[in-house]
Amino acid sequence: MIKFFVMEAKESFWDKVRSYVQLKSGGWLRYFLEEIFNVGLKWIPGLVGLFLRWILYRLLISGKGWIAIARGVEIFGTKWIELAKGVYLGESVMLQGRPGGLKIDEKVRVMPKAVLNVYNYRGLGNSGIKIGKGAVIGISAIITGQGEVEIEDEVIIAPGVKIMPVNHIYSSPDVPIKEQGIQAQGIKIKTGAWIGAGAIILDGVEIGENAVVGAGSVVLESVPSRSLVGGNPAKLIKRLD
Repeated sequence: MIKFFVMEAKESFWDKVRSYVQLKSGGWLRYFLEEIFNVGLKWIPGLVGLFLRWILYRLLISGKGWIAIARGVEIFGTKWIELAKGVYLGESVMLQGRPGGLKIDEKVRVMPKAVLNVYNYRGLGNSGIKIGKGAVIGISAIITGQGEVEIEDEVIIAPGVKIMPVNHIYSSPDVPIKEQGIQAQGIKIKTGAWIGAGAIILDGVEIGENAVVGAGSVVLESVPSRSLVGGNPAKLIKRLD
């Protein structure tokens, strides 16, 4: 478990600007190029747009091979992003890299309006998002990576799923919750699992191989391999052996 407590420090205006640029993109050159690409490239239609976004984003994003970036996609923090060959980013997807990394393996499909945001603005040591080969991230899914999310190969994340590897500390009743810090253990979803539409996966959970999480479930505890869970909070419905 990692705990972080917010501490205020006095900074000049320019210190704040430099900190913002570093946190957002990892440096001034990347910041300006990301802003130019996100404004200038995302509305170019058709094969021309796909080709230009592939060639130009490869200047900033590590990895090899062809990637398909649809219209409206926004990508920030490219210093910490790796996209393998065959990755597809659907319309209006948002990627935000941060220390800890955002790594997407081969032939992953990230469907329209999904958000993958490492979101580690507090310097947590175990942050990051890793997505294995052939996984599908559904429409409007949200994945944050403060406590690290690992999604293994061939996982299905259905539309509207939320994966949140972080919790606020609220043990002191007289202190505002936002000032008590956070704790982050991480989430792991193992090979072949299916997370149903609208499910919420909370910090500290592991979803076993080929497990199924029912639509709309709120998962507070780990799920065994080859099992079906559902409900709020999610409970075991049956084994799939």
